[in-house]
Amino acid sequence: MKRVAILQSNYIPWKGYFDMIAAVDEFILYDDMQYTRRDWRNRNQIKTPQGVQWLTVPVLVKGKYTQKIKDTEIDEAGWAALHWKALEQNYRRAPHFEQIAAWLAPIYLEQTHTHLSALNRCLIDAVCRQLGIETRITSSSDYVLAEGKTERLADLCVQAGATEYISGPSAKGYVDEAVFEDRNVGLRWFDYSGYPPYPQLWGEFTHGVTVLDLLFNCADSAPSFMRYVKK
Repeated sequence: MKRVAILQSNYIPWKGYFDMIAAVDEFILYDDMQYTRRDWRNRNQIKTPQGVQWLTVPVLVKGKYTQKIKDTEIDEAGWAALHWKALEQNYRRAPHFEQIAAWLAPIYLEQTHTHLSALNRCLIDAVCRQLGIETRITSSSDYVLAEGKTERLADLCVQAGATEYISGPSAKGYVDEAVFEDRNVGLRWFDYSGYPPYPQLWGEFTHGVTVLDLLFNCADSAPSFMRYVKK
């Protein structure tokens, strides 16, 4: 059996994103899709003493319906230092700030990324290493893309040799399950419920923030608060 998941890349995603990566044998970054504004592609949330705060990577949007995620360029040079300053200010009191900062700060302060997909992939890879996730991560551009929303997903699974496709529950509204049945690929919906709270700064517990919140607060014990990452 080979399980495959296909998702667009997100900027420093929440813990559920990484649990999906850990739950499959191959994770395909679906960055041939259209870039969408005000989405998770270029932003995510952190916790602060004043509540949840967005960190947004500024990008250039050249066409309303034609720009792909993989072609989306980062707009300005100073954003990375600002993001790191926000992370440092709000997490320096976290128990494992120094441990995580040792590998995270250089990504923000010493590396230069011109495209959003490359930045997202760099951060996703780094977090996977911290969590001990060894799933193979590929890109949709490594494969031939078919026409049709569901057909494209199902054909990616076939090309990857998948026997089962793991999909996020939000896709239930548009995925045609019969297309997967025709290709002998099983379809299973990922369940994001049931996560236990972990020690977290700044008041009432919040699940949906970036995975960096979990890492700064828990570091090596982070897998204990996830469902598919190896403990």
